Amino acid sequence: MTELAAALRDLDEDKVHELVDAKLDAGVSPIDIIQKCQEGIIAVGELYASGQYYLTELMFSGDIMQSVMAKLDPIIASRAAEGKIIGTVVIGTVRGDIHDIGKNIVVNLLRSNRFKVIDLGVDVHAENFVNMVRKTGAKVLGLSALLNTTYPEMKNVIDALKEAGLRERVKVIIGGAVVSEAVREFTGADAYATDALQGIEFCKKIYRACTAD
Repeated sequence: MTELAAALRDLDEDKVHELVDAKLDAGVSPIDIIQKCQEGIIAVGELYASGQYYLTELMFSGDIMQSVMAKLDPIIASRAAEGKIIGTVVIGTVRGDIHDIGKNIVVNLLRSNRFKVIDLGVDVHAENFVNMVRKTGAKVLGLSALLNTTYPEMKNVIDALKEAGLRERVKVIIGGAVVSEAVREFTGADAYATDALQGIEFCKKIYRACTAD
């Protein structure tokens, strides 16, 4: 584990910012910094799952990550503005879950890779996902969750897309530490990702295919 990831895992906020500032001064890409932070966030999640960390620690790690992103967002936004938008992605944490650390990392990485992102936030109802997919014409929908109790809700969203006649128009990717191939099959999603970069590559693949068509 890198020094930055370990500092975030250990919830050492001062150390995290010291290391982030040093990396920025050294010209390190914001994406590389986010990747290292994500490693730390995953470690926090594992400690939470094992009972060594509690909700307070989990929330504090999110606060640290948000403060880091406040430094990185302007840099990411300026670089994203330099190129043409690739496509639109709708994303949100499903109903019954209010965790957004992983989702926020994905959102920022998508924007840095020139995607327009519609972030619906947390505890999002299926109808809200459906309405936004219909409104925007997005070809990718991302469903995020940290709690394994939300598997049925992910399935509800995909079933709602079918009922609305939109399922064939959009690819659905589920994300979070708790997802797997078995969860993908249960929900009916097109793909799953436990790593933010996997999700970014999926979105690129979908829009590349659309361009080719």
